[in-house]
Amino acid sequence: MSARIFQRPKNAMQSGKARLGEWILEFAPAEAKRPDPLMGWAGSGDMQAQVQLKFASAAAAQAYADKYGIAAEVHVTPPRRLKLQAYADNFR
Repeated sequence: MSARIFQRPKNAMQSGKARLGEWILEFAPAEAKRPDPLMGWAGSGDMQAQVQLKFASAAAAQAYADKYGIAAEVHVTPPRRLKLQAYADNFR
């Protein structure tokens, strides 16, 4: 059973920064998705793909994974860089 630990990305459609400090442990899919013969929707019998565990820090998520024997890989979020420019720069 493998998983990845990552920090929730900022929603591009909103300016708010709520829930950005959360770290999420998400399990890797155990089987490939296949189309349903009747409706054509993609699905699988893998129930752990639906599970997302939320933690306050990456260390807490890693401690949980170590406690339960989950091979977890931590994906660190790169620092945000602001591109500061004036509106007048659009017309140069």
